[in-house]
Amino acid sequence: MTENAFGIREGETAVELPKQFDASLYFIGDIRTPWTDPKSCPKNARESDAVCTLDLNPRWAAALQGVESCTHLIVLYWMGRSRRDLVVQVPGHYGVGRGTFALRSPARPNPIALSVVRLLKVEGTRLSVVWLDCLDHTPLLDIKPYFASTDAINEAVVGWHAARKAQQQ
Repeated sequence: MTENAFGIREGETAVELPKQFDASLYFIGDIRTPWTDPKSCPKNARESDAVCTLDLNPRWAAALQGVESCTHLIVLYWMGRSRRDLVVQVPGHYGVGRGTFALRSPARPNPIALSVVRLLKVEGTRLSVVWLDCLDHTPLLDIKPYFASTDAINEAVVGWHAARKAQQQ
C-alpha cells in the first residue's frame, strides 16, 4: 500500500488486505488538475468548475474517435493514494460512521472513482473537462460516453443522506 495521505479517523475500522491482487489494469493516461493536496481537492466533482485535462497516452488516440461529439463523459480513475483497508469510515463533513460501500469516498478496496464530466474541448489526445475531484497526476482508467437516457435515474435515493438533509431543514 502506498503512503496514506488521508489518515484514519476515530470510529473508523480497517481490515487486513489480501496478500495478492486478483486482476491488473492499464492506465490509459494521466489526469491533470489544479489540486496537489487532499485538503484543497473538492470532496465531490460538481463542487468545482476548474478546467482539468485528461491526457491520454498516444497509443489510445484512435479510441477517441467520435468522443468530440459527446457533451458529457463518464471518467473512471485510480485514487491510488487513498487507503484501501477501511470498511467503516467517518467522513469529516458528516462525522458519522458508514460502511465504505455506502460512501463515495476514495478510500476503498479498489480505489476506483467515477465522475460525470462536461467535455469542453478535444485536442489530439488531450481532453479539457470540468467536474473532477482528484489530485494532479491521478491515473486515468477509462472514458465512456454519458447517456442521460440510461445513466440518469431521477428517483434514486441514498437513504442516510436524504435523512440527514431532512433533519437540516
